[in-house]
Amino acid sequence: MYKELKKFKVNNIFTFTENDALEEVCNASENAGIFLVEAISGENRELIMVCSTGTVQNDGSLKTKSGGLYDKIVNGHQFAKTGRKYTWPNQMKIENIERLEITWYETFTDKIKVIPTYIEAQILQEYFTEKGTLPRWNIAF
Repeated sequence: MYKELKKFKVNNIFTFTENDALEEVCNASENAGIFLVEAISGENRELIMVCSTGTVQNDGSLKTKSGGLYDKIVNGHQFAKTGRKYTWPNQMKIENIERLEITWYETFTDKIKVIPTYIEAQILQEYFTEKGTLPRWNIAF
């Protein structure tokens, strides 16, 4: 686990297969934060994406789209101009991914105020420093 994530108490995890309905298995909250996606095939596990939601405004308030982490995971666009609930199963077939494991963290709450994109950037930097690339689903298509 990335050390940056240890301070966040509100978090959870769920798995997704190409036969699941993402909107049904997703247990993410409607608050701001980050999520990590790992591809699992047999014994192999690989971090393939890091993403955040929520933007801190100049006055210190947080702006989120309705639905927060849940909406970003389920309906956020990736691989096409349509929601992940449609594109992830197709991409999993293409890449022969058995299942995805999604771990999410609330980073900006009443008790803790850490900018979601800051944590996302820290994790991506650590990954980039170690591997020399970004996680493969963090690349724009």
